[in-house]
Amino acid sequence: MAYDENLAKRVRGALAKRRDVIEKKMFGGVAFMVRGHMSCGIVGETLMVRIDPERESVLLRERGARPMDFTGRPMRGFLYVDPAGVAGPALRKWLGRAVDFAESRPRKTGGAKSPRPRSARA
Repeated sequence: MAYDENLAKRVRGALAKRRDVIEKKMFGGVAFMVRGHMSCGIVGETLMVRIDPERESVLLRERGARPMDFTGRPMRGFLYVDPAGVAGPALRKWLGRAVDFAESRPRKTGGAKSPRPRSARA
């Protein structure tokens, strides 16, 4: 499955100043790891964010947000945000939440690959 390259460029731009981001092809799309933890990704035209599960019910009320059901069952702590929900500055808000959650987790050290090359940071 292809993913929205324009959305990927926007995500890369928003995360470009971080030195702890690794970009990986996953689940037919692309994922962005922060400190070794999956933080966000893109599946088709949809942003996927990993968020604090305790805030999930509140965040589901926001425009474009819905449960992530990649496996056919909702995955707690993960949301899909449809294109209307990431228009304009809303993308940075969602990415901030995803990064905040990744930063709240202990840093992963084993098995991490080097950050994506600068050329991938558009």
